[in-house]
Amino acid sequence: MIDEQLIIDTSQSKELHFLLTLLREENRFEEIIPLKEIDWNHFLELVKHHRVCPLIYIRLKGTPDAVPPYVIEALFQEYKKNTFKMLQLTGEMETLDKVFNENDIETLCLKGPPVAYELFKNISLRMSKDLDILVREEDLEKAESILFSLGYEKEEILTVLNEIKWRHHHIAYYHPEKKIQVEVHWRLHPRSMKRTRFEELWNGKRESQLTKHPISFMGTEDLLLYLISHGGRHGWFRLRWLKDIDQMVRNKDINYVHFKELAVKHQQKDLVGQAFQLANLFFQTPVHEELQGIVNTKRANQLAKKALPFIKEMVQLHVHPQPKNLETSYKNYLFSIKTKRQKCKFLIISFYPTPLDERTFKLPKSLHFAYFLLRPFLWSWRKLKEPMLS
Repeated sequence: MIDEQLIIDTSQSKELHFLLTLLREENRFEEIIPLKEIDWNHFLELVKHHRVCPLIYIRLKGTPDAVPPYVIEALFQEYKKNTFKMLQLTGEMETLDKVFNENDIETLCLKGPPVAYELFKNISLRMSKDLDILVREEDLEKAESILFSLGYEKEEILTVLNEIKWRHHHIAYYHPEKKIQVEVHWRLHPRSMKRTRFEELWNGKRESQLTKHPISFMGTEDLLLYLISHGGRHGWFRLRWLKDIDQMVRNKDINYVHFKELAVKHQQKDLVGQAFQLANLFFQTPVHEELQGIVNTKRANQLAKKALPFIKEMVQLHVHPQPKNLETSYKNYLFSIKTKRQKCKFLIISFYPTPLDERTFKLPKSLHFAYFLLRPFLWSWRKLKEPMLS
């Protein structure tokens, strides 16, 4: 249970309340008849935004008298579209894994169809837009060459002094004919977070039986910690990520002693506390006694409160450019969830040059090293110019 002193205000719209009620597995439909005056168009927007269309369709498809027919039809279309997409991703995932294995590249599938099957035993019940795979950093160029040979195109990223390895942890590749995006990760998280060695994850891997060719993905505790850190870094702005946590906790045999050790080792115990506070508040997700000490803390409570606006206001944190106030709010949030050590690393990394520095003051490529010295001045100059440009 969550400490009563740490209760968070979860006041919400009727539409969001109804959505959350539908996603709580213990509720029977006769107990969740829609409230009067629900804005069904807004409800559909919420369902699509939070990427839970399949789950909501399954809950509502047998209730034509309680919900307007056009709502059921819209949800069915999204459910059908997602089913086709997940089948396509499953086939492509198997093809890629075979080719990588033939070229002696070990890969771990981070999300996508194997995780959907792991959580729901049905790939059509979880929405995915792309494939995420993890490779060793030394295999990155080789993996890229293979993707190019298969018709994939690399996401265009401006870079100075190869700063992509410092500021990013994955690169996206897109197949223009298949309309499939693959994100190749060489790290699980951005550099300021503690790195998890590939070998550690590989040694604890499991093999999905979703396809004839077995696909490797993370062990239970590693996967739970990854899903939490991923959701936390994105401010939990999609309820789907919290539903993943709820689903995993309720349906998987988790070694909580080992999981807690991983959270402490990788400096993510505050994110674990935040995730379980939010999951408990929205879905009544049970909190194992082993985790009580890191969930019932003021720090976890503060981080949970910071994420609430991103969930309740239906923000789009992945869209660029963002409104200035939202961009600032999200940057402040990202800094706040870091540990003291991670904040120090982040500040050190911030001195590494970026393409923005090059656009501010052009230098020949042979002199790009000078951006290390110029960066504080260029950053200050841009900040001075901002009011003039707004």
